[in-house]
Amino acid sequence: MAADPHTTEALPGTRRAAVDVILRHQHPGGGYPACPSFEVYGYSWFRDGAFIAEGADRAGAPDSARAFHQWCARVLTSRAGRIEALVGTLRSGGAPASGDWLPARYTLEGDDEGDTGWWNFQLDGYGTWLHLLAAHLRRHSADPAPYREAARLACDYLAASWNTPCFDWWEEDSHRRHGATLASIEAGLRAAPAAGLVHGGTAERALAAADDVAATVRREGVRDGHLVKWMGEGGAVDASLLSALTPFGLVGGEPAERTLAAVERDLLHEGGVYRYLDDTFYGGGRWPVLSGLLGWHYARTGRTGEARALLHWIDGQFTRDGLLPEQAPEGRRLAPEREAEWLDRWGPNATPLLWSHAMYLILADELGELDSAPARTRQA
Repeated sequence: MAADPHTTEALPGTRRAAVDVILRHQHPGGGYPACPSFEVYGYSWFRDGAFIAEGADRAGAPDSARAFHQWCARVLTSRAGRIEALVGTLRSGGAPASGDWLPARYTLEGDDEGDTGWWNFQLDGYGTWLHLLAAHLRRHSADPAPYREAARLACDYLAASWNTPCFDWWEEDSHRRHGATLASIEAGLRAAPAAGLVHGGTAERALAAADDVAATVRREGVRDGHLVKWMGEGGAVDASLLSALTPFGLVGGEPAERTLAAVERDLLHEGGVYRYLDDTFYGGGRWPVLSGLLGWHYARTGRTGEARALLHWIDGQFTRDGLLPEQAPEGRRLAPEREAEWLDRWGPNATPLLWSHAMYLILADELGELDSAPARTRQA
């Protein structure tokens, strides 16, 4: 029997403790706050939310995942005229005004957030949503029909805008094109036609754009044989590039191996994963989300022992109240001298981060350990 999206009564064993935070904070309309106790994260991102829905779905709460996907569909279809006008501008070679772009995040009710002064143009979430919506539909042999109009809008939007610089996963570097962003777009544009979410001209445009994205990354986004953070410049890696390996599958073979090796060399430290070497946010700590992402790839490529070690590291980041933070509270920071300024600006690190909980659940599921996870090491 499917679990109600707002209770854990039907969830067995250790699944209940891990997923309860997600279900408890889901809005009745389906949106997930990034962090319910951190004011600036009280919105629902398509990217974070799609991963959160995936974690809930795998943990036996498909109604929660379905509610989120339906929320996304409503957000898009309620903006159909705006999206079609924006796509028309892009197809004609015009330049949309900054306020015309779809935002990355919305209020939990599905409204635009208003003028908060915080940058809000990202493309990755719409590709991520299409990719993980397709996974949800496959998992449950569900009918794609209720989502087709929203998927059409998302595909046309991405096919027309994919090469536009925007903010990355971390709301940074708006003047660049990012490897992780392009990986999510390519995956979403391929997943939608394969799942029967789009047909005809929309499917053709989506697949043609996906081919263009992949070609651009091969041409501009590879240095020394591995993916790099930005198109056309530098050789730095970002842990978000792991998504181009798993789950998005943009690259395989030697480029994937070299990308993984670069992330392991530069960003993996004692089970935790940093975002990138120059990170100063809250001092530049390690992120459970990224350890989960790395573990997901390890599990998919047969490195199960290393994947389990990462799951164990995430276990150790839970607070006494069973909450996972955005960054690990202990351990080496890349820029410890910068932590105080963020504490003064926004207060303590965001806890719970629902995306962290989701990646924990996804990794546990990949390892077959949702029902047999070891007792967590609690932290204050």
